[in-house]
Amino acid sequence: MTRLLILRHAAPLTGGRLAGRTDVDADCSDAAAFDWIRARIGQIGRVLSSPARRCLQTAEALSMPPHATSQALWEQDYGAWEGLAYGDLPDLGPLPPARLARHRPEGGESFDDMAARVLTELRGIDRDTLIVGHAGTVRAALSMVVGPAALSFAVAPLSLTVLRRAGDDWAVEFVNVTAP
Repeated sequence: MTRLLILRHAAPLTGGRLAGRTDVDADCSDAAAFDWIRARIGQIGRVLSSPARRCLQTAEALSMPPHATSQALWEQDYGAWEGLAYGDLPDLGPLPPARLARHRPEGGESFDDMAARVLTELRGIDRDTLIVGHAGTVRAALSMVVGPAALSFAVAPLSLTVLRRAGDDWAVEFVNVTAP
């Protein structure tokens, strides 16, 4: 059995703007939360990270430097939406999860596009691994179990999600666990 621990980076310092591929810093000031998450993760043999600065800073604050980074683990590219204030993002209205997963912002990628590259990376993991990534990384991993309904999961900053694999079958142990 292989365990995949996915930690969303600490709160991004975006000034209230969408930062998918925009490289921003993380707020790594909550030492108690980092201590709690580090204890929850425990001993892990391999750490893999998105190359985003916010992910690398989170790994450093955990004292768990990545063994490698992967371009495949970058957050979704929101194209024309990058840098928009959250209140200025277009309202797509109610969409079924599968249709929302296919929606591609102008000049960007859909959730399905992002998940395809992330899942290629995740499916190649053959030992217990901690991934320091993004909300999209977590949802992509969850999509291996629940499909496009993964878009409905909340993924808080500095939250831990754990999946396990036996053969080709993935199961969810827990999602979005944060320090008390």
